[in-house]
Amino acid sequence: MSDPIFTEPRVYTTTVAKERWKKIKSYLLHIGLFLVTFITTTLAGVEWTTGHMPPYEFYMLAKGLPYSISILLIITFHEFGHYFAARFHRIRATLPFYIPFPPIPYFINFGTMGAVIRTKSPIYSKKAMFDIGIAGPLSGFVICLGLLIYGFTHVPSIDYLLNIHPDYFSPDYGKDGMQLIFGDSILFSFLRYVFVNPNSFFPPMSEIYHYPFLCAGWFGLLVTSMNMIPVGQLDGGHISYTMFGDKKHYNVSAISAIILAVIGFVGVLDSLLEFNLGIGWSGWLFWAFILYFVVKLKHPPVNDVLPLDRKRMFLGYVSFFIFVISFSPSPLILNAIG
Repeated sequence: MSDPIFTEPRVYTTTVAKERWKKIKSYLLHIGLFLVTFITTTLAGVEWTTGHMPPYEFYMLAKGLPYSISILLIITFHEFGHYFAARFHRIRATLPFYIPFPPIPYFINFGTMGAVIRTKSPIYSKKAMFDIGIAGPLSGFVICLGLLIYGFTHVPSIDYLLNIHPDYFSPDYGKDGMQLIFGDSILFSFLRYVFVNPNSFFPPMSEIYHYPFLCAGWFGLLVTSMNMIPVGQLDGGHISYTMFGDKKHYNVSAISAIILAVIGFVGVLDSLLEFNLGIGWSGWLFWAFILYFVVKLKHPPVNDVLPLDRKRMFLGYVSFFIFVISFSPSPLILNAIG
């Protein structure tokens, strides 16, 4: 046996100290993911607004800030809408985990795949489930709407686009290349009709991505519509389940997934057969597979038989209206220019 006089003293870490260090590491993770996402969205913003591929000189990064700040505002308000609704109902939840997406040459990239929060305690009431589900998309939508209105009312002159594409008015512009077209939604078309002077220049949907506020707002509508599909545990699924109950929600969920898959399959045919009609989008077929195999169509049960009150039912129908006007059957169209 060793002499106890010469043994090293044992250090006991208290539970409080462990929890404090665990919380610090958690904060560092959230902050780190946010900073990396800020970098990747800024790089994506430079690519979208200038049309240049990386690497970039440092001074060019400023050109990506309007886009990255706008995107992060939408995502942050969305996720903190969920977070504060959870805290209001005394549901333990994490801060947002931002998901960066690095720039990949010749790949359509918005710099991020959004963000998520995780609830860490059970949700026992439909009211809490509804409030947590709807608070995110409504909060993000308000910011998205504000950015779009600002973007539509502050479109720069044609000189802005000519600085990016000096040959824009040339007959050979884009010839033998690919054209990326952002698809319209009801809301995007309506705002353009209301706020854009028909006698002034406004970029076509094939050039919208050069305008950071319109690009970020358009992306916000796409993300909102993807989250608001009334399937499984998506935000729209939480709302549908708490409004209509288990059986009706499953029917709505299944029909929604089928419609999404059909729109996606039509998009695949349109692309493979080179009809270039701009109908459907293959991404919706991929999303339908994700919903069916990963997210699942059925919502986990909530042991609460009490129906939602009228105010929540009204807000639920408002959220579905937002989904309809934000949804684009063909959000991204890639056409070859002859």
